[in-house]
Amino acid sequence: MNKLLLSVCSAAIALALGGCVNLAPKLPQAQPGIPAAWPLPETTDAAAQDRAADIGWREFFADPRLVKLIEQALQNNRDLRVAVLNVEKARAQYRIQRADRVPSINGTASLTRTGVSGSPVSQQYVANLGTTDFELDLFGRVHSLSTSALERYLAQGEAQRSAQLSLIAEVANAYLTLAADQESLQVAKATRDNQEASFDLTRQRHALGAASSLDLSQAQTTVETARADVARFSGLVAQDTNALNLLVGGQAEDTLLPKGMSDDTTMIGALPAGLPSDVLLRRPDILQAEHLLRAANADIGAARAAFFPTISLTGSAGTASNELSGLFKSGSETWTFMPQITLPIFQGGRLTAQLAGAKADQQIALAQYEKAIQSGFREVADALALTRTLDEQRAAQQALVSAAARADELSRARYRAGRDSYLVSLDSQRALYSAQQQLIATRLAEQTNRVTLYKVLGGGWSERTP
Repeated sequence: MNKLLLSVCSAAIALALGGCVNLAPKLPQAQPGIPAAWPLPETTDAAAQDRAADIGWREFFADPRLVKLIEQALQNNRDLRVAVLNVEKARAQYRIQRADRVPSINGTASLTRTGVSGSPVSQQYVANLGTTDFELDLFGRVHSLSTSALERYLAQGEAQRSAQLSLIAEVANAYLTLAADQESLQVAKATRDNQEASFDLTRQRHALGAASSLDLSQAQTTVETARADVARFSGLVAQDTNALNLLVGGQAEDTLLPKGMSDDTTMIGALPAGLPSDVLLRRPDILQAEHLLRAANADIGAARAAFFPTISLTGSAGTASNELSGLFKSGSETWTFMPQITLPIFQGGRLTAQLAGAKADQQIALAQYEKAIQSGFREVADALALTRTLDEQRAAQQALVSAAARADELSRARYRAGRDSYLVSLDSQRALYSAQQQLIATRLAEQTNRVTLYKVLGGGWSERTP
């Protein structure tokens, strides 16, 4: 009889593992409605360029200090640590769900003592090995739930990748912002020193009667303005340092902090003409949305299978005896086999509502997947559009700084020669200072746009270029 029980259980397991029907619908095709390529003029660089996603972040970021800070952030950042733990949690949940596809075998041992007044106490020892309520997955309900859990686990893994990409970009942008504010602080300090020297000279000229009180007051306003800018940029540098420390997950060493802007902090070559938009499908946030769509699709299969009968098996084989010493002797074998079928007859519309909810979740996931593709296309298109315009803007701004510096030099000479009023010299000084600060802002925008382009194309996951 034990052989018969084992044969039945084996057949049930084989049927459950290989004979189930998958009731999940065909995965719907996304229709994001985006062009096949970004609408850009052809680049002058005809050489083929590796996809940004294949460029390791160690090669993309050329500044060794920034590379070191990114290393520390990947090791110590708490948000990334939470993302990694969420992956571990999702994997455990998937393993729990997957375990329902095979029977759980449990061993039990018990002692029962029964006493009746006026009769001797009877006792029985029992040892069994069996399974309880193992569902035969004839209609794929358990398989669909397992597939859904697997897709959610994979989606969580893509979420971790997305968190890493965002962290690397945030560290780089914080580093660049700190460098820009430090350079702005240096320009403000140099302007303050020049204005203080000019103010001292004007004060001496006023004492000799060669400068009016208006000239003296105007010179003082420029000094106080420069001092206010120095204080403002000093506060920004402190805030930028604190933000960088938070991202790094600890106190960044002073030797790793930037001292000013550099044009070779990042490196990215010109993209080939007609770069296809399907590179977006490699982005982790879009892959995450795709896995969530597959999970929602599998949930429909589980909801459909709930309309069909459920067959579960409970069985055990063991031994029983009134004496502990005779528990495993010949003739003490016992077995039980209890198949059970459950047919849903009246559920008050619960099953229909569950199926409708699963279908709605699928359509929501599909819309979110399409939106993720559309958002990714816009982010890349915006970054590519700014690449050329920011380069032209920086070149124009550098020419403006050179012209403003020349005008300031001439106006100072004309003021000292008495040919122009101090107001003309003051205007040229302000124009030079504004042009210098705007050039720093333009260089920062250009550098951060490179980082953004690298990120939105899916770069930052690989440590080194293959």
